[in-house]
Amino acid sequence: MRLALTSELVRRSEEAAVAAGVALADLMEHAGAAVAAEASSLVGEGAVVVVTGKGNNGGDGWVAARCLLEAGREASVLALAPPSALTAPAADAARTAVASGVQWSEADAPDDIVLCLAKADLIVDAVFGVGLDDAPRGIYADALAAIDDADALVLAIDMPSGVDTDTGAVRGEAVHADVTVTFGSPKAGLVLYPGAEFAGDVVVADIGLPEPDDLAGALEVWDYVDLAFLLPLPGPQDHKGTRGAVLVAGGSPGMTGAVCLASMGALRMGAGYVTAAVPQPSLAVVECKLTAPVKAGLPVGPAGTFGEAAATRLMELAVRADSVVLGPGLGRADATAAAVRSLARDLAVPLVLDADGLWAIGEDVATLKRRSAATVVTPHAGEAARLLGISREAVDADRAAAARAIAGAGVVCVLKGARTLVSDGDRVVVTMTGGPALATLGTGDVLSGMIGTLLAQQLDPLEAAVLAAHLHGAAGDAAALEMTAVCCTAEDVLTYLHEAVRDLID
Repeated sequence: MRLALTSELVRRSEEAAVAAGVALADLMEHAGAAVAAEASSLVGEGAVVVVTGKGNNGGDGWVAARCLLEAGREASVLALAPPSALTAPAADAARTAVASGVQWSEADAPDDIVLCLAKADLIVDAVFGVGLDDAPRGIYADALAAIDDADALVLAIDMPSGVDTDTGAVRGEAVHADVTVTFGSPKAGLVLYPGAEFAGDVVVADIGLPEPDDLAGALEVWDYVDLAFLLPLPGPQDHKGTRGAVLVAGGSPGMTGAVCLASMGALRMGAGYVTAAVPQPSLAVVECKLTAPVKAGLPVGPAGTFGEAAATRLMELAVRADSVVLGPGLGRADATAAAVRSLARDLAVPLVLDADGLWAIGEDVATLKRRSAATVVTPHAGEAARLLGISREAVDADRAAAARAIAGAGVVCVLKGARTLVSDGDRVVVTMTGGPALATLGTGDVLSGMIGTLLAQQLDPLEAAVLAAHLHGAAGDAAALEMTAVCCTAEDVLTYLHEAVRDLID
């Protein structure tokens, strides 16, 4: 498992290094040397222009320029703040670089910046790093725009300037890097979108930074070993009764596809027994669509909706289930919402709540946190906004905070999107698989069914959600390789799920 740190954790890490007797100047020296080595690897010859700001990130840039010059490379500095305006240790790094022969010029106007960068084969972005706390302004915004418009390759130090370290948000001008050299550990903004799109290839350099004692707030990135260890594999004596029984409820008329996809997601994930429970008017359609899963018709109310009578029947069916997936294509009538809230309160087995199930809960997430059994909710950004009573823009501005706010007290939140996040309220795990192939209707239903199976097989709710999200994303990636992201459908995610599973087994 790898950790992605916030700016606060980076600060604590540097404080821990100083407390252990490591000088910040030595850390800066190691950082600049690592950047120079990567720059030489990236561009074997040609001019390197290092654009420096006024903080320690700029100091790293001055060291990198000096190291490049000492290695015989053509390297110069374009300073957004002159050496006289810097404070130690960045000021010392700049003075040493100048004394070593590094040529530098001060950025006075946008046109000067553009002319200076025009001669570069590689631009090193040493403007902000992890120190950004607001949108870039003035000459700094001009510099970031010029770097982004230049024809040269770009290497960012620690973070692409303009990208928020904690959230990956971009508030104004920002640098699109080809490579980002970051120190000690990846930063949260490098693994969260949109920051991940600005980072390019991320290289983690060890410069002697210790991890802080308290890592609360760090994001987790699980590797293949972590995930493979969780995958339940059938044994020689297993049978359908030992592989987990999943009850999937939804599929109102016109929306039967959702419950079918969720049921097949559960089956393909390895469930031994899957029951698709749908309103009686939908039963004939589902009978034609699904082969292996058992089908059950639910009584409907006067308007043909899922209501109190259907909830009563589901409670009876749930007695034989190890988990329940509730919501795909369920409908949004008032009687349906009331029935969902009743089921969420009374079901004594693990519950996956998706789509219309989340609509029924509205802002009353506290109801889920009073359940006696585990609960996994799978909102996209719009559904998360409704659960929290905030705007979608607020969710997108800090997705990790939104996932944490929804989760907790037995509730695990799977916040779907680019880099799906899974949180139990304390921990947040970033899913590194998945892409635009999943941006089509029905893929979320497949994911809900997959989570339902892993819960039925008695995985810890956080682990079940993380494993399912990884495999779901990997299946979408595999499908896109063969079919392109343009042409993929939810059925293709099911078709390619075996490739994602095989990658973990092998």
